[in-house]
Amino acid sequence: MVALVLLGSAGLWAALAAQQARNDVPEAPIEDQSALDPDAGSTAEPEPEPSPEPEPEPEPVWDIDSPDSITVVVNKHRPLDPADWAPDDLVMPDVPNNNGQPLRKAAARAIEKMHAAASAAGAGFVIASGYRPYAMQVDLFQSYVDRDGVEAAETYSARPGHSEHQTGLVADVDDGSGCAFEFCFGDTAAGVWIRKNAYRYGFIVRYNEGQEGVTGYIYEPYHLRYIGKKASKAMHKQGIQNLEDFFGLEPAPTY
Repeated sequence: MVALVLLGSAGLWAALAAQQARNDVPEAPIEDQSALDPDAGSTAEPEPEPSPEPEPEPEPVWDIDSPDSITVVVNKHRPLDPADWAPDDLVMPDVPNNNGQPLRKAAARAIEKMHAAASAAGAGFVIASGYRPYAMQVDLFQSYVDRDGVEAAETYSARPGHSEHQTGLVADVDDGSGCAFEFCFGDTAAGVWIRKNAYRYGFIVRYNEGQEGVTGYIYEPYHLRYIGKKASKAMHKQGIQNLEDFFGLEPAPTY
């Protein structure tokens, strides 16, 4: 009241007008939070983000042409290139070896493991033949031609440059039962064990019974070809018996 008296009449009326204006201002409405935020007050958990679909594994890319590839395909239509190619990583596997012939390092290490497992199962074997260079195949093939003629020789021996033995990835094996280089090896303890288990170590029986029209060679249950575990396990899973079918190649029964 003292303040109003000191202001005088003009000031009094101005103060009263200001007070009235303040009293006439409406209070701001309380905002409806639910209108602004549809999830306000809700206790429901948000929907989880869907998990992304896993990317499919890429198809393996196999090198079937390079002579130093462990999956190179050598047959009567596919000679090594160059024809006299020789591997540079030959080693002597720690497996009984009748002729002292080496293998490429990967094949040697794999056959050592396979030999140990087979021996533990009572199905031991020895290596009867391993790497054969081009010049050696020239002499060997000619000796068979001289003995049996070209047509017969080509059913069980390869022309120089077309032999898997030249890759250093092949071992012919034997168990000393009298079936060396014979069909009957497939019925021996070693032959049966190898047929069931070789794929676990990266090997396949290359020339199977009934596959002559594809591979061009008679049944050789003793001829083991190293192609690596990924390829050998894939062949086993798919039930494929020869490299030609596995890699989608044409049959090669003749040159």
